[in-house]
Amino acid sequence: MVKKLTKHGNSLALVLDRGVLDLLEIDANTPLNIKTDGTCLIVTPARTPAREKKFLSALAKVNRQYGPALKKLAE
Repeated sequence: MVKKLTKHGNSLALVLDRGVLDLLEIDANTPLNIKTDGTCLIVTPARTPAREKKFLSALAKVNRQYGPALKKLAE
C-alpha cells in the first residue's frame, strides 16, 4: 500500500484506511509508539495493560489450539 502525507495545518498527517485500523484494533484514542530505524518509520499501538492482557489471552488460546502442530512443524 502506497500512501501520501496530507497537509494538516503546519504539519503533515498520514491517513490510515479503516481496514488497517480495524486489523490493528486502533482508533483515534489509541496511544501509538512512533520510532525509526533510520530508514523506516515504525508505528505500533502502545502496550497498555489491557491490550497486553488481551494479546496474552489470544496467544494462550492459539497455543492451546495449535501448540502440538506448531511443535511438529518446528522439528
